[in-house]
Amino acid sequence: MKMLAVFSRTHRPHFLWKAVECVPRVHLPSGTMCQMAAVKHPSCQMPACDYKPDSYQGMSKGRLLEIRKRNCHPMTMKVTYYRQPVFIHQGHMQWLWDVDGKRYLDLFAGVATVGVGHCHPRVNEAAVKQLKHLWHTTAIYIHPQIQEYAEKLVSLLPEPLKVVYLTNSGSEANDLAMLMARVHTGSYDIITLRGSYHGGSPLTMGLTSNTAYKYPVASGFGCHNTMCPDVFRGMWGGSHCRDSPVQTIRECSCSPGHCQANDRYIEQLKEMFDTTVPHRIAAFFGEPIQGVGGVVQYPKNYLKETYKLVREKGGICIADEVQTGFGRTGSHFWGFQGHDIIPDMVTMAKGIANGFPMGAVVTTEEIARSFGKGLHFNTFGGNPVACAIASSVLDTIAEERLQENCAVVGTYLLTELAKLRDKYEIIGDVRGKGLKIGVEMVTDKASRKPLSPEAMAEIFEDTKDMGVLIGKGGIYGQTIRIKPPMCITKDDADFFLAVFDQALQNYSMRR
Repeated sequence: MKMLAVFSRTHRPHFLWKAVECVPRVHLPSGTMCQMAAVKHPSCQMPACDYKPDSYQGMSKGRLLEIRKRNCHPMTMKVTYYRQPVFIHQGHMQWLWDVDGKRYLDLFAGVATVGVGHCHPRVNEAAVKQLKHLWHTTAIYIHPQIQEYAEKLVSLLPEPLKVVYLTNSGSEANDLAMLMARVHTGSYDIITLRGSYHGGSPLTMGLTSNTAYKYPVASGFGCHNTMCPDVFRGMWGGSHCRDSPVQTIRECSCSPGHCQANDRYIEQLKEMFDTTVPHRIAAFFGEPIQGVGGVVQYPKNYLKETYKLVREKGGICIADEVQTGFGRTGSHFWGFQGHDIIPDMVTMAKGIANGFPMGAVVTTEEIARSFGKGLHFNTFGGNPVACAIASSVLDTIAEERLQENCAVVGTYLLTELAKLRDKYEIIGDVRGKGLKIGVEMVTDKASRKPLSPEAMAEIFEDTKDMGVLIGKGGIYGQTIRIKPPMCITKDDADFFLAVFDQALQNYSMRR
């Protein structure tokens, strides 16, 4: 009932109430006001915006692309989205502008990172204030920002998670968590789920279970991947499995409160314990909802039962909150809280500082003391500017009720996307919580065969040309990921829904 009460509220931050434009506006190359030139359908009307970006005065797009291809690592081009790339110049809240002044609704937030909005005035003010006092010093000296932020952060976590180690990124936080778990338990083996992404460092590459992120080098010794309990694409699943306003279209005969799919996936984990790892293990790593893996949700009791089994094997339980933390799921501040569990360690990054490089590991006093046997030092962890920004982010989330906004707007988006799933054969599944949403694209619902990369590219290009930026994920790149700044409004959601509907119509007509 508590969750339903949250969903029923309609409050949004006062500055987010925007009128929807009734007529298309002409795109002005200077970047003034708002553009509608790329919109291909009269119903796709971009919400109004009263922010005026600066006119771009830098290098030409041709020159930028030339340097990117010649002087940046080839990987930079490999990860570049779109056949016709977007050249971003400026951002404000949920909006981005390119160098030509065209405006976009950002529904990917720098890969689920810009939580409170691009260049949020309050966060900007905190950054500038700190920059005028002290840019950098390390933890060898005591400066107020580390202590102030650590106290504020742990106040939002349950006992006994009260000790913080600050890092620069999520990969680094997960790397450190692996080390701390092994030192504390005296064991080496770590289990995670297939399809997971926990970073790209030599250690975390072992946790990450996605061929696209693997190299033919020795890495991740002692890491094991068990079957992901994906109730849409996996071997077992039904129509009541997950904690989401939208369920799969798979049928099941489960009685109320009992999930047979969960039982089968837990059996797979038990088989791993019986065949693959020693009697004692170091840890289990799990995202409350998979991110890069395609916004995969598990059966409701899966993590609770997994934590119990892992602890029986002497392991500690680690929640990777890099993409689910800081209110994004709407119902709770941390994703693990939605599973009614308390981990032994929590890792976080991305939204922690709204795009400023920062990460953290939060754990118990007991585990922290074990790590004190050696010496570990991080030059930039706990940087004064990072801490000031992160502290302002926490204040902004609370005062602008952004977690609640995630619940309200996210639930609306999910239910409306479910209607598009029923309308189009190529939408196989809609899932997620709050503003962490996945739309899995298939050739047809019966086979659940992933939609081809070429087809995905067409839909992405159309959506971008009509003014919306989205992400993608999944083992086969078949899942559209919607993880916007948490300040988006229902009007923004309606604009995206109209654009996405039109992009799907365009794709169908080309077939």
